[in-house]
Amino acid sequence: MSDDGRPLRCLVTGATGYLGGRLVPELLAAGHSVRCLARSPGKLRDHPWAEQVEAQRGDVTDEAAVRAAMEGMDVAYYLVHALGTGRGFEATDRRAARIFGEQAHAAGVRRIVYLGGLTPAGVAEHDLSPHLRSRAEVGRILLASGVPTAVLRAAVIIGSGSASFEMLRYLTERLPAMVTPSWVRTRIQPIAVRDVLRLLVGCARLPSDVNRTFDIGGPDILTYQDMMRRYAAVAGLPKRVILPVPLLTPRLSSLWVGLITPVPGALARPLVESLRHEVVCGERDIVRYVPDPPEGPVGLDRAIRLALRRVQDADVATRWSSAATPYAPSDPLPTDPDWAGGSLYTDHRERTVAASPQALWRVVESIGGENGWYSSPLAWSLRGWLDTLVGGVGLRRGRRDANRLRTGDSLDFWRVEEIQRGRLLRLRAEMRLPGLAWLEMAVDEDARGHTVYRQRALFHPHGLAGHAYWWGVAPFHAAVFGGMARNIATAAESPAPESARTGSASESESESESGTATATGTGTGSHT
Repeated sequence: MSDDGRPLRCLVTGATGYLGGRLVPELLAAGHSVRCLARSPGKLRDHPWAEQVEAQRGDVTDEAAVRAAMEGMDVAYYLVHALGTGRGFEATDRRAARIFGEQAHAAGVRRIVYLGGLTPAGVAEHDLSPHLRSRAEVGRILLASGVPTAVLRAAVIIGSGSASFEMLRYLTERLPAMVTPSWVRTRIQPIAVRDVLRLLVGCARLPSDVNRTFDIGGPDILTYQDMMRRYAAVAGLPKRVILPVPLLTPRLSSLWVGLITPVPGALARPLVESLRHEVVCGERDIVRYVPDPPEGPVGLDRAIRLALRRVQDADVATRWSSAATPYAPSDPLPTDPDWAGGSLYTDHRERTVAASPQALWRVVESIGGENGWYSSPLAWSLRGWLDTLVGGVGLRRGRRDANRLRTGDSLDFWRVEEIQRGRLLRLRAEMRLPGLAWLEMAVDEDARGHTVYRQRALFHPHGLAGHAYWWGVAPFHAAVFGGMARNIATAAESPAPESARTGSASESESESESGTATATGTGTGSHT
């Protein structure tokens, strides 16, 4: 691609995910225009940059949708994968990559940029984990597409909300002394999310004759146990006692990680498997095209400090769980007319609240995570543990932000399906269930101007097991859902602290994690 300095038209896939959601404002900050291809464009609407991009509905396995999305684009970012969709994810990844490459070539796109995994040197491909093997195959398919492609290969990405950082954070904070698998002694080369984003943006202007892979990493090469000790030091924790043992297999390790951290075993396993072999950059050729900043790439300690600052300020832009969605777009909604999907059980609660609608909404929007669910903490904890035991997400994911929600956010074992600020919050269940479930919380006023809280729990059973489940838990609804409605009303009627009334969180930060010097994250700033 010849670089005439003009703004580029960029297609971003995976914009509802962790990296895609952070890349979009960086591209906007660089002066480019952005189109996002997403299965659920509604998840983008609450991002601060939503009004600055074009959102198009579609899936990377849908040839027609990809063809339409590619039209008029200069650069196409491939930041999606089928991991977590169950068996056959490798075939899905393969098909999606071929469609993406073919349609980019047909549309005259001048550059593809793909972020994959760093492959261990000297390890045969058949010995790699299915996750790494699939990522490597996707890279080869895109490189052979006829469109100049840059495949960036990274190991562990350190940033607030990343799965790798959450795993490191919770293992270190929750276990002052730990017996660990042997892979904690494997050398790895982590990279800060700030540098990943800088390189992704920089690759948009690579010369047209560049069609290759690049290894990317930070300045530190160390073992995972060294990373845990460095985290403890930066976080001000006592020195951790770490005793590696050879008996914990990747499968057992992933179950252990899933128990201790918010990262479920299904996601922890590919992360663990990628650490079995040494993952260190074999070259740093990328700096010939995208030079390091004057202060150099971000080191591990600084990356941890930046990430912790974001967590402490409740300013995490995206999380690893942002893109997780175990249900299909065709799944029914509780708003479907005449409920074409069959049985729909409901539990409805309503209370008049002696508080303003705004006070009630603050309580509704802050529900979950460390704020709790306003009823029977034991019952909610038990349900979370049961879900974890059967391989579900449990209650470990918490919230991205302590006070504000947006469409698509994960919220413990729920996901925000719809939010009409000040009026309605609808959550879709992501725990393991024999059916589909929703929880709706609405703020309204009656004819006399009194504030009214309305709450509905809805369940669409799948088969006999679904019906049995609903009637099995129905005796507990009065305590769980009734208590929730009562306690939410009480909380709204209680005087709120000044910080809750004003939403006074820190609105400025001299150095952002992504590198864009802006308080709002709208993409108006420069790299620091």
